[in-house]
Amino acid sequence: MVSAPQRRLAVRSLQDRYNVSERRACRLLSLSRSVYRYESTASSQEPLRQRIIEIARSRVRYGYKRIHVMLKREGIHVNKKRVYRLYCLEGLQIRPKRPRRNVSACRRERDYRVSTKPNEAWAMDFVSDQLVNGNRIRILTVVDTFSRECLAAFTGSKLRAEDVIQTLNNICRSRDKPARIHCDNGSEFTGQMMDLWAYGNNVKLAFSRPGKPTDNAHIESFNGSFRDECLNCHWFESLADAKLKIEAWRIEYNESRPHQALNNLSPKEFLSNSEF
Repeated sequence: MVSAPQRRLAVRSLQDRYNVSERRACRLLSLSRSVYRYESTASSQEPLRQRIIEIARSRVRYGYKRIHVMLKREGIHVNKKRVYRLYCLEGLQIRPKRPRRNVSACRRERDYRVSTKPNEAWAMDFVSDQLVNGNRIRILTVVDTFSRECLAAFTGSKLRAEDVIQTLNNICRSRDKPARIHCDNGSEFTGQMMDLWAYGNNVKLAFSRPGKPTDNAHIESFNGSFRDECLNCHWFESLADAKLKIEAWRIEYNESRPHQALNNLSPKEFLSNSEF
């Protein structure tokens, strides 16, 4: 169905191109002349529209809900439905959704405990990408499952068990050691070096079942956002350039990005408002 504003434009186009009268152009397009001549008395939404476009262009993976949260943070109090309408009018809803994979709860046999405080459980995994010259890079991501805070996004050309241990030691210098760490069955996590580190630091390694990535859902969800909002939005000219851009995104993720699971607070805001 063609909207009235679009039919008004079509009427003007007919008048300009074929030099027909207003009455005839409106009759051809089944549009009443009163509707054609109508002028809206509503206030201009141009400043709000431009701010929505600016946020969407700077954060290309944000939907209208996160844009609404960002507007509220800036002191722009507007109804979510209006944000959605302007968001659609500007054609910003072009981001494809990731497929939803439903897993039956009765098939999940591993005992999973929800974190109740920071540093109770971490989750870690690797993400791969490449530089502009085609060289591959790997990023080790570590997330606190309670606050969803990204504790590290260590980038290197080749990452081994030694790099995993070094990254965990760097994190533990500024915060308490976790009771357990969720990870998959990669060789970097299942080797003797990692096992020795976990034993020496009294940390339990909770491995995902083979073929069950949902056992480590927190890091899988984070890595999906990480790829959508950072890796897919940047060209990395060198390893140093990749480290700078990834670290900048990590800081923004922790300090300002709204998180739906945290009532649209960032991880830092959630921690400052929580009582343990």
